[in-house]
Amino acid sequence: MGGRPLTFSASGRFTCNVCGTQCEAFTEPPSRETSSCPQCHSTVRLRSLVALISQEVLGVQLALPDFPELNGLRSFGMSDPPNLAVQLEKKFDYTNTFYHQAPNLDITAPHESEWGRYDFIVSSEVMEHVPVPVETAFANLFRLLKPNGLLLLTVPYGINMQPREHFPELHQYALASPGGKTVLVNRRRDGSTEIFENLCFHGGDGSTLEMRVFTEDKLKAILTAAGFSEVRIASEDIPEFGVLHTEQWSLPIVARKGRLTPSVTEIARSYRTVVKRAAELATELDSIRAEYQRHIEFHNTSHQELERVLAERLEWVRKTEALLEERTAWAQSLDKDCQAAQTHVAHLNTRISELEQALAQAQVQLANLRSQLWMRIKRKLGSG
Repeated sequence: MGGRPLTFSASGRFTCNVCGTQCEAFTEPPSRETSSCPQCHSTVRLRSLVALISQEVLGVQLALPDFPELNGLRSFGMSDPPNLAVQLEKKFDYTNTFYHQAPNLDITAPHESEWGRYDFIVSSEVMEHVPVPVETAFANLFRLLKPNGLLLLTVPYGINMQPREHFPELHQYALASPGGKTVLVNRRRDGSTEIFENLCFHGGDGSTLEMRVFTEDKLKAILTAAGFSEVRIASEDIPEFGVLHTEQWSLPIVARKGRLTPSVTEIARSYRTVVKRAAELATELDSIRAEYQRHIEFHNTSHQELERVLAERLEWVRKTEALLEERTAWAQSLDKDCQAAQTHVAHLNTRISELEQALAQAQVQLANLRSQLWMRIKRKLGSG
């Protein structure tokens, strides 16, 4: 059961064919259940199933968002994940059914009014949970399909091993949890009771108890016995859609009741819708281009006006700088003159102080001279 070598797209990227997201190339080989799309978290198993639907129903490889709308093709899924079911509902007359909730489908006992009504059926990781005999469920899938219908199937299976039916005598059964450990209690058709421990449950909603382990040969035999004319294992890699099989087991399977071919009218109607949408997109593109051109012209005009205003502002700044330089030089010169005047005033103040002192001395000397003069005059007058 060794893995096969991986191949990658030339660009190192791939398109998720479930949601259309561009994804980075794998850094390590992904297993079948490894989430590897950052948008819808699709796995290799889910992408390989979508690739099989595209090839078998449309005849070409397309991402699911690019499928044409073929509402004339009726189909249903069985507990498909929402990211797959929502996309298929947009493209086909498609219903996602459930075992445990509406819209309900018990594949072991579908109503006969549904027989022969469906162009294709999608069953992903369901048939390992169906009660015995599983051959009845496969036969019912065959009956539900139109004469040219397809069954598109994924289910865990092994190679070079023996198939295992965990509860071969399952009749009236229930799950119980005595002591907190879940067991299956079964009353066989002969009335005897058996209890099974170490049960295996798979993730997901609804009845997820593993009833069996298939092998590839057993699956082919069951499908052929159910009436399918051709059974094919889809083992091919599709690198551009991130479909790289690291295992040789549990690969998608198509079981053909006939050869499904969408009607020419349906294809033409879908093509007309695509052409109409392409014309609408072309008109939108022209509008966007015109708006972009107007934006560019407005941007150029605004840019030119901004350049003009900027040039004016730069010229004003240059003139202001020149004026400031001139004022600065004048202020510096004035400051020098002020300092010189202050020095001169200080000198004058010193000279004035000196003159005031000389004047005071002269006044004292004059007073002394006057006093001496009066004394002389008094003496002369006294002697005479």
